[in-house]
Amino acid sequence: MGMNYIDTAPAYGISEERIGAAVSHRRSEFVLSSKIGETFEDGQSHYEFSRDAAHRSVERSLKRLRADSLDILFIHSDGSDIHILEETDTVEGLHEMKELGLAKEIGLSGKTTEGMFKSLDWADSIMVEYHINDESMSEVIDEAERRGISVMVKKGLSSGHLNASSAIRFCLEKSGVKSVVIGSLKAEHMRTNLETALKVRSDSV
Repeated sequence: MGMNYIDTAPAYGISEERIGAAVSHRRSEFVLSSKIGETFEDGQSHYEFSRDAAHRSVERSLKRLRADSLDILFIHSDGSDIHILEETDTVEGLHEMKELGLAKEIGLSGKTTEGMFKSLDWADSIMVEYHINDESMSEVIDEAERRGISVMVKKGLSSGHLNASSAIRFCLEKSGVKSVVIGSLKAEHMRTNLETALKVRSDSV
């Protein structure tokens, strides 16, 4: 269908393995992002924020994805954004992996406006929750745009509680939003969502 951004994470079950099996032979066609900090095992999320944990996580992710590098690497925050950024050496680990060529861009997938604003001092890209029922990240998006930092929106449909067409339009009409991550369960839903996104983009030109 022409979509070229795929977002995943160790916290999303066997998502990385599935993506690796499906598209590793077409790696150059996609912008691929994954995350560090959270894993999901035995029905529970486990969090570990440190430089060493970040390196281990990326090594596992690249193996599962059958890739040599990621286009974007996000910190997968548990909500304690400021603690992660100020009290751990996770960001240092991200910078090291960028220098090693394991990630082209780095950033934060966070939950607090304070943490997201702080991440703008070093991030290349950020991921925020933003939809019609929660515009708390609006000023973060505006500031990121001013600094030339890419913004990806997560939970743009409020975890499925909003009408997809109007929710996608709302997100993409926000200046500064580069992409909206949507997990469609059916191909026809994905096609309809893409048509909405393309219509919004064409209307804005």
